[in-house]
Amino acid sequence: MGKQFWRVVVAGGAATAFTAVAAVPAGAAEGGVSFSRVQVNGGKPIVIGTSAEVAVPASFRMTTTRSWKWPAVFLYRKGDDRLWHAIETSDCIRVSASVCDFDETMYFDPSVWDMRNSEAGAWSVGAEVYFKGGGGDVDDKGLTVHVKRNSRLTVNASPEPVAKGKTITVTGKVTRANWETRKYASYGDRRVTLQFKPSGATSYSTVKKVYANGSGNLRTTVKASTTGTWRWVYYGNTTTGPSKSSGDNVVVK
Repeated sequence: MGKQFWRVVVAGGAATAFTAVAAVPAGAAEGGVSFSRVQVNGGKPIVIGTSAEVAVPASFRMTTTRSWKWPAVFLYRKGDDRLWHAIETSDCIRVSASVCDFDETMYFDPSVWDMRNSEAGAWSVGAEVYFKGGGGDVDDKGLTVHVKRNSRLTVNASPEPVAKGKTITVTGKVTRANWETRKYASYGDRRVTLQFKPSGATSYSTVKKVYANGSGNLRTTVKASTTGTWRWVYYGNTTTGPSKSSGDNVVVK
């Protein structure tokens, strides 16, 4: 059995495919097949921007004595609404006569396939296989993976340089991937953390937390005490990935 590579053949991020086994039943496997050791992206959220293809690692074990064509794990909602743009599975990594381990990669490419912003959020994980001669088996694995829209942050700290004890103004902007326009748009009213790293230090520390305005703009002031680098950090939410700005160094004289 060689490596298999499948691509969506209809436009739209949520692929309704493999209609022969589209419904995803809960509970134990049916049809003489069981799936175990299922992992998707190491349990971490899948964060997708507006242009770069995202490759998501997955793995699973399949146990069956039946002759099969192609197994895979996938993301779904409502039983037959599926999210992936391509799936690649490895050859069977033989464990025993009836047990195979598989490595898989799910691909998501927002620059090629239309994605809806409503697709951000929680997705269930299913597993399926097609049998030689027809039919197949599909199973809900009781796992949840969050698919998130990527976010971005900018920063500017001024004046540069600044006299000790004077005021530094730190500004920035929070934006988030809009999958439908394939552009980044303002992400307002977010709570964002301002961090500072003194010159010569190896890590940042939190200075304060600031809310962006309705247009995603950030602005706050701090007292200049020592030379160092300022940055913004956003920790994300259930539909949006975390982000960090670059650092802006300010020399204090």
